[in-house]
Amino acid sequence: MTVTEATGRAETLSPIAMRVVPLLVYAGALSLYVVTVGLPKQSWVAVIWLWLLTIAWDVRKPVREHLAFLRDWSLPLALLLLYLYSRGISDDLGFASVHVTEPIDADRWLFGGTLPTEWLQARLCGDPCIRASPPAWYDVLLTTVYYSHFFVALSIAAILWMRSRPEWIRYMRRYLSLNFLALVIYIVYPMAPPWMASRDGYLSDGIARITGRGWWEFGRGGGGGGGTHQSISAVGNQVAAMPSLHAGISILVAAWAIGHLRGRWRWLIALYPLAMSFMLVYYAEHYVVDIVAGGLCVAVVLIGWGTWERRGDRRPQRVVGAPGTETS
Repeated sequence: MTVTEATGRAETLSPIAMRVVPLLVYAGALSLYVVTVGLPKQSWVAVIWLWLLTIAWDVRKPVREHLAFLRDWSLPLALLLLYLYSRGISDDLGFASVHVTEPIDADRWLFGGTLPTEWLQARLCGDPCIRASPPAWYDVLLTTVYYSHFFVALSIAAILWMRSRPEWIRYMRRYLSLNFLALVIYIVYPMAPPWMASRDGYLSDGIARITGRGWWEFGRGGGGGGGTHQSISAVGNQVAAMPSLHAGISILVAAWAIGHLRGRWRWLIALYPLAMSFMLVYYAEHYVVDIVAGGLCVAVVLIGWGTWERRGDRRPQRVVGAPGTETS
């Protein structure tokens, strides 16, 4: 059943109106949700809003095609929920003690005795860096980059689902595998991020977690956007720092886009993981070695799935009815 069949009125609208009007309704509903509830911070909420967006994009499709989204996404969504809640309890499993000094020593070794987070905050935030200080223009940009982590990768997946289901499957294999590879490392190697090391006395107390300061007004009530950060990380693990999944997923997104788009401009997408990585170190969320580990995890996932898929493509295909094959 299509919208035209259901109402008998949609056919009076032009094709442009049939797309613009539902999208405007969607934008209004999403804006109202953000103002009254907050950002769609959990994966299942983000997926529901993406589903509604696919409906608004082409509301004339039969209902069964819109419901196919829920059918196809049910397993990935279940896995994302499993990852989310497993990540939240992984630091309580007791497999290993929390590591604090190793990443500090590694970053200082890489940068000749200087800790990049200390250096960046002293020059871009202040010495000491005060979380509630007025944000600069680049803080607004970098905080936006930080929160894009929760939406960009899944939005690309939704676009792929509409355009090419085989490509969507290939993309989701890599995205989900990266999440679970990181989860395994979080369990066996819990690690304190820079802001926690500073809080506990391993670094100077001039290091602050300033992730939400660029959205001061949007996150007011939490001190420089802290309320927004805490709400969007409702099920979190503060020692899930190695590897940086923020950096890893941004690298995965950029690698996928650059590999599948055409034209010289596609290389500008590489600025996304660069901005994400810079922000993570500056905001005391991660060390540089966490960023490197995130990139290595992406490499493992891309090489692993690429090898597996190429072997599958080379596997001889059985032809029904050919000599030596069984037919039913």
